[in-house]
Amino acid sequence: MWFILTIVVILVLISLRVIKEYDRAVIFFLGKVTGVRGPGLIILIPIFERMNKVTLRTITMNIPSQKIITKDNVSIDIAAVAYYHIVDPMKSVVAIENIDQAINQISQTTVRNVVGRFSLDQLLSQTSEINISIKNVIDSHTEPWGAEVTAVEIKDIILPDNMQRAMAKEAEAERERRAKIVAAEGELQASEKLGQAADVITAHPVALQLRTLQTMSEIATEKNSTIIFPAQFMTTVHEAIKTLKGDSSQK
Repeated sequence: MWFILTIVVILVLISLRVIKEYDRAVIFFLGKVTGVRGPGLIILIPIFERMNKVTLRTITMNIPSQKIITKDNVSIDIAAVAYYHIVDPMKSVVAIENIDQAINQISQTTVRNVVGRFSLDQLLSQTSEINISIKNVIDSHTEPWGAEVTAVEIKDIILPDNMQRAMAKEAEAERERRAKIVAAEGELQASEKLGQAADVITAHPVALQLRTLQTMSEIATEKNSTIIFPAQFMTTVHEAIKTLKGDSSQK
């Protein structure tokens, strides 16, 4: 009696399984899939039923660095990361043997094929669009397996040393070009303002005299022993002398 009771208790304990909230159990009855159970407490028929546990949580998968030749024949090393989760536990067990390894392999191949269709400049400037393209291609392959790829991100791009030097020179030349353009624009604006100032002085000759006196005053504050007589100042002195001579001759 005790022997039979012990066997029953052991069979009951063997048949009970606890499935966590983020897991599902794919049930096989005599080798034939019958459904998905969980989460919570489930009962398996001893000997006749088996289960494969599948997680529904998002899985982070590193795509190892690999050498890729871009469209403009530049050899680079690219590493990426992919995020996916199981949406159909039954397909992920029945349709493919090892879904994690399969997604990893198809991800490496897709990254190499997609990146190879872009030039280096496009790869550096259009990373977001390339990530979406890679994600869509991988997702189209994993959909029959019951998995969904939520995101793919290129996380590291390693350029050859000679290419890094060339890009540094290009960036330096671009900065010099912008600096020369800014300086030329400054000269243009300054010449326009000087032209406007010349027009004002031409219309008001006294303004030139006032500006001359102001300049001489600024020179004097420097304790400079040099005295400058502008040409227009000397002309004014000559005119004053002529006026004095004219007045004397009239007398």
